[in-house]
Amino acid sequence: MCTLDERIIEYVAEDSLASPRLMASAMQFNATRRRIRERCQMLTDAGLIAPISDDAQMYEVTREGQRYLEGDLDAEHQPRPRARG
Repeated sequence: MCTLDERIIEYVAEDSLASPRLMASAMQFNATRRRIRERCQMLTDAGLIAPISDDAQMYEVTREGQRYLEGDLDAEHQPRPRARG
C-alpha cells in the first residue's frame, strides 16, 4: 500500500463510484490516469475496491476496503496482487 492507494480508496468511498479519469482530474497530487488505473487494478486484486462492470471503468469500495479505511483491516492480510503482463 502506498499513499496513492489510500487516497484512491478514500475517493471511491466518498464518491460511491469513480473512474481513473475522474480521480486523475480531481485528486490534489501528481498522479497520471495510467498510474491511477494500475493502482485500481492492484486494489481490485487485493479486494479493496471492485469494478462495477466488466470494462473496469468505474469502481466502488468493497466491504474490505471500508474496513481498511475504518482501521479494522490490515492490508498485509489481503490477497497479493498478481502480476499483469
